[in-house]
Amino acid sequence: MPFTAPILPPGEPAAAVTPYGSADTTPPVRRGHRTGEAMADRSPNRFRIDRSSAEEEFGLACQRLIPWPGGDKEPPVGAMACFLRPGGDSDPDCHNQDEVMIILSGTGSVTLDGELEPPFRTGDIVVLPRNQEHVVHNTGDEELSWVSLYWPLREPAIRTENEEVAA
Repeated sequence: MPFTAPILPPGEPAAAVTPYGSADTTPPVRRGHRTGEAMADRSPNRFRIDRSSAEEEFGLACQRLIPWPGGDKEPPVGAMACFLRPGGDSDPDCHNQDEVMIILSGTGSVTLDGELEPPFRTGDIVVLPRNQEHVVHNTGDEELSWVSLYWPLREPAIRTENEEVAA
């Protein structure tokens, strides 16, 4: 099943009904935590991790979180929410960026450079060192979800003995 709903820029109204409300973008009013003043439940500086906003990448569904659409300045890190079906495996991936997985739900394992690592579960943090091929495995009966943080945002070039890299 393809995941084609875009991540909307902060403040842009949804074009269709979502799992978190209707296309009506009038925010409900609630009282502030400390001031008691009325405030909107939605903010242009906040959005939700939402599987329906994910797109197929790397053999799983990914929702890009950082950088977010409409951001003024490029951040030093990237982030995405990932969703992997029960029994599924991601495509092999290898990049010149460090990556940390924060497991939101489910159970799984990861193969790093051909070696199966110990299993992980909800609440665990998994470190994927740069330049090591990795495959994520969902070993449970429910969808596995996590947030991946990676840095630097843009993958730096790797120098080899027989190759020169332009500065």
